[in-house]
Amino acid sequence: MTIITTTDSVPGRETTEVLGIAAGEAILGVNYFRDLFAGVRDIIGGRSGGYQKALREARNHAMADMRDEAKKLGADAVVGVDIDYEAVDTQKGSMLMVSCNGTAVKLR
Repeated sequence: MTIITTTDSVPGRETTEVLGIAAGEAILGVNYFRDLFAGVRDIIGGRSGGYQKALREARNHAMADMRDEAKKLGADAVVGVDIDYEAVDTQKGSMLMVSCNGTAVKLR
């Protein structure tokens, strides 16, 4: 199991080797109906469950890709993880991009 953490170290474990950067990205198209209902929510208030679900799914995919890349490097952990969210507008509609980056390390 690869440990994933936003901290710069793993408590109780010593970093013995830095293997490089591990990254994962996910871009998901946003459904027009979801956009419409999110707009209604913006007007009347409340949380946009559709967008929250899409962001969660994108984050999970990006984290899984980052974890897979770290495993290929032989890492025991990925430290200093940063998660970024970006809305990308295209001619065909909106897309959600989530990227996760961190440092793949070996632990003792």
